[in-house]
Amino acid sequence: MIIADFSNYKIVASGGGRKLEDWAGVKLLRPDPQAIWPQAFDFETHPGLHAVYDRNADGGGRWRTLKPFPAEWTINWEYGGIRLKFKLKPMGFKHTGLFPEQAVNWRRIIDIIKRAKETDDKGVSAARQINVLNLFAYTGGATLAALAAGAAVCHVDAAKAMTERAGENADLSNLLRGGLRLIVDDCFKFVSREIRRGKRYDAVIMDPPSFGRGPNGEVWKLEDGLPGLISECAKLLSGKPLFFLVNSYTTGLQPSVLSNLLNVGLKGFGGSTESYEVVLPTEERGIVLPCGASGLRIFNIENS
Repeated sequence: MIIADFSNYKIVASGGGRKLEDWAGVKLLRPDPQAIWPQAFDFETHPGLHAVYDRNADGGGRWRTLKPFPAEWTINWEYGGIRLKFKLKPMGFKHTGLFPEQAVNWRRIIDIIKRAKETDDKGVSAARQINVLNLFAYTGGATLAALAAGAAVCHVDAAKAMTERAGENADLSNLLRGGLRLIVDDCFKFVSREIRRGKRYDAVIMDPPSFGRGPNGEVWKLEDGLPGLISECAKLLSGKPLFFLVNSYTTGLQPSVLSNLLNVGLKGFGGSTESYEVVLPTEERGIVLPCGASGLRIFNIENS
C-alpha cells in the first residue's frame, strides 16, 4: 500500500541508511534502517537542509541544526472532504510527531466508519454511535481520522507528552473533543480494566512499538505481548464490530504474520483479513521506502 496524499510532505532521496525529507518546507535528514541501497549523492550537501539526526554508537542520537527553522510547525492531510492538521517538531529518537505512511490506513478507517454510519443492515439511514479504541496511539493520526469520520475515540498511550499532542492536533483540525477520551496508561493494563468494566468497542486500532516501557516501568516486547493483547482486545469487541487494525514497524515481521495473529486472535468473529506492506513514494525513479506492515480484519459491515 502506497500513499501520496500529503501535498506538503515528500521524500526527496533515500539510501545509505538515511532518508532526506521535506516537511512543509523544513528539510530533515534522518536514519532509516530499511534504506540500505547506495545513496545517489551526499545528502548533507542538499540545498536548504535544516537539520540532521546523528545516530550514536549506542543506538541513541541527537539533532544537529544546519539552518534555522521553527521550533514547531504544521502539516496538513486531506481526504474525502476531511482536512487534518498536525503539529511537528524534531523530538528524541529521530521522531517528528507524525508517521505519514499511516495515511493509507487513515483512508481505510474513514471509509469504513462513514459507510457504517450511513447504512444499517436494512440499507437505510442509521444514526449509529461508533466507538473506537486506539492503543499505542502516539500523536493521534488514526484517532483524528476516526473522530473526523464521526466516531467516538478512546485514545491510549503511555507517553503523556504524545497524548497531549494528540489533543492539540484535534484542536488544530477543528475537531470537537466531546467524542474524544485521552488516556495516559499502559495499554495492556488499560485493556484489562476495560474488560472488567464491561466496555465494548466497535473497532480496535493498535500501533505497538517493537519495545517500550510504560509510565511505571512496565516492559513491552512486541513478540511476547502482541498475541495476548489481540486476544484480550477481542473481548472488548461489540456485538456488531467493524474492524480491527494492527500496525507494526518491527523489522522482519512479515505482513502474513499479522494476518495469522488476527485470524487466530479473532477466530469466531467472521469477516476477512488482509495484510500489506506500507511504503512511501520518493522523488527517485523506481524507489519506494518500506515503512512496516499492517493487518486489517474487516467484519461484516452490512450486518453491523
